[in-house]
Amino acid sequence: MAKRKKFDVTAEGDMTPMIDMTFQLIAFFMVLLNFGEAEHTEEIKLPKSALAKPPDAPLVSPLVLNLTDQGTVLFNGEYLPIKALRQPLAVEKALLQASNKSPADATVVIRAHRDTPAGVVQELIQECQDNSFERFALRVLQSQETEP
Repeated sequence: MAKRKKFDVTAEGDMTPMIDMTFQLIAFFMVLLNFGEAEHTEEIKLPKSALAKPPDAPLVSPLVLNLTDQGTVLFNGEYLPIKALRQPLAVEKALLQASNKSPADATVVIRAHRDTPAGVVQELIQECQDNSFERFALRVLQSQETEP
């Protein structure tokens, strides 16, 4: 009588692609979270408004400008006077045009400190308009009641 050989057949899945995909997702969300936090700074204390409501649709090509109570603008990690924004806004305009978009279609999001005078905000808007930006969104904190 001949002996039969027993073969030990076990199937194991290769986990390398699964681990690779997991690390890619982690890296993606880390970059995404960092970009989301880049436009916010603790230095800017937004004003409160009971009339404020979130936008109905996502903003088209948002350009976030943080305006401090001293009248300087935090843009791309640098504090600049409003008049010094001419060159960075021209660069943003050129980048939009290179991607076949118009600066008039982009939305400039202004996050002004609550103690910033309205005239300074208007000066910032005028500087943006001089560079062909036409859409603006002012950020405030929603509140249930207005302060006296």
